[in-house]
Amino acid sequence: MNDKSVRTGVLLAIAAYSMWGAAPLYFKLLLSMPAMEILMHRIIWSMLVLVLLVLLTRQMPKVRAALKTPKVMVILLVSGVLLAANWLLFIWAVNNDHLLDASLGYYINPLLNVFLGRIFLAEKLRPLQQLAVALAVVGVAILIFSFGQIPWIALVLACSFGVYGLLRKLVAVDSLPGLLVETSMMLPFAVVYWLWFASEASNLFSNALEINLILLFAGVVTTAPLLCFTGAARRIKYSTLGFFQYIGPTIIFVLAVVLYAEVLSEARLITFAFVWLALGVFSFDSFRQYRRMRRL
Repeated sequence: MNDKSVRTGVLLAIAAYSMWGAAPLYFKLLLSMPAMEILMHRIIWSMLVLVLLVLLTRQMPKVRAALKTPKVMVILLVSGVLLAANWLLFIWAVNNDHLLDASLGYYINPLLNVFLGRIFLAEKLRPLQQLAVALAVVGVAILIFSFGQIPWIALVLACSFGVYGLLRKLVAVDSLPGLLVETSMMLPFAVVYWLWFASEASNLFSNALEINLILLFAGVVTTAPLLCFTGAARRIKYSTLGFFQYIGPTIIFVLAVVLYAEVLSEARLITFAFVWLALGVFSFDSFRQYRRMRRL
């Protein structure tokens, strides 16, 4: 990869994680609506935005190529399901005062990316990277022993998005066409849910204009960071992508503690401290490696 491609990937990664970090501000505007219905609107309005973007950028041939390749379709189906599950749990967590759990999950995610990169992409873990992963595991273990229960929200968010990113790294489809195919496979389920199971809150004809505009904006809120993320994943190493991922959970953490006053218990603070230390070690190692490569 050339320097220009890497720089573009870095900028896309920063943009993606910043937008994800601010996402709770949007979902808090829809507290009266069930998480499943918010997910439904995300899928439907994202589909419209993606179709428009694909047509404007003349990438429909790439979509047709993906549709004709069974292996690609299977991978995109799995990644689409993982993405929908991640969306649903994140929305539920935000609107049920579990922002700290969501933040912890996305703090763990970059370290999980390093682990997945080692197993599936043969990206070697340097000693400090191994130490960072070990520190994160210790932090989660402390939370488990302190609370007597697994922090399942954090772990499911981390694992689902980590595997999603890995699959998108493996499949030979550009970001925009791939997102369109993923969303199109989720669309029938969203439409059926809207027609048969949605509450009156999803009736656009009876809602206030303000609510309808917020719902329609779900397409932009969903599509913009995902496009940046998948674009970054194809331009920089998967383990390097994790270097920027702390931006999102930091914004979420600040929102949870400062704006929404979620309780930060002693055990949870210790867990966060271990994860922050792990990210510090990981970031130091990544920066040192970057400088070494620049010199060479």
